[in-house]
Amino acid sequence: MEALQSWVSEHKLTSIGTVWASAVGASLAYNSRAKSPLKPSLRLIHARMHAQALTLAVLSGAAAYHYYEKRAGEKRETA
Repeated sequence: MEALQSWVSEHKLTSIGTVWASAVGASLAYNSRAKSPLKPSLRLIHARMHAQALTLAVLSGAAAYHYYEKRAGEKRETA
């Protein structure tokens, strides 16, 4: 787990881009299997919206994690 955390911290943009691309692919795959009457262009728009929402959630989680780590580091230095 620590190796994964260090890789993600070194390659932040790559990991965010990978999450975004994976979310677009997963959403397109899910929408193509569903028998919905949506045009392919609308499916692509929906896939992008889902991917952007997931990316924002990941970025928010990363910001919260960074804040937590910074606070924990400050507490260790003062103790």
